[in-house]
Amino acid sequence: MHIGDLHVTYGNVAIFAVAVFLLAGVYSFVKQGLKIAALLLLVLAGLAFAGGVMWL
Repeated sequence: MHIGDLHVTYGNVAIFAVAVFLLAGVYSFVKQGLKIAALLLLVLAGLAFAGGVMWL
């Protein structure tokens, strides 16, 4: 699928979905008071998002 000049594949959408899922986990960990786990999960979400952008 083409959006503008970008070629978006199912792989890109899946990686962005993983990043959003990890961000939901960050929110959950922050609510529970697990700040170190939330920070670690935030780093993983950032890596997933960066991977999705690089795959575009």
